[in-house]
Amino acid sequence: EWYFLFAYAILRSIPNKLGGVLALLFSILVLMLVPMLHTSKQRGNTFRPLSQILFWALVATY
Repeated sequence: EWYFLFAYAILRSIPNKLGGVLALLFSILVLMLVPMLHTSKQRGNTFRPLSQILFWALVATY
């Protein structure tokens, strides 16, 4: 499916099999660590009215 495309792109971009697997594991590790590094005291865009309108417009479109 489409959500595996980043993994496929990482695996195919590195010719060495072990290097591709390591790059894939490190990319997943980065994706897991980024939310833990977020220390902002402001509320995110999720709760802002414009973001909610745009989100529901996207949902209604598809």
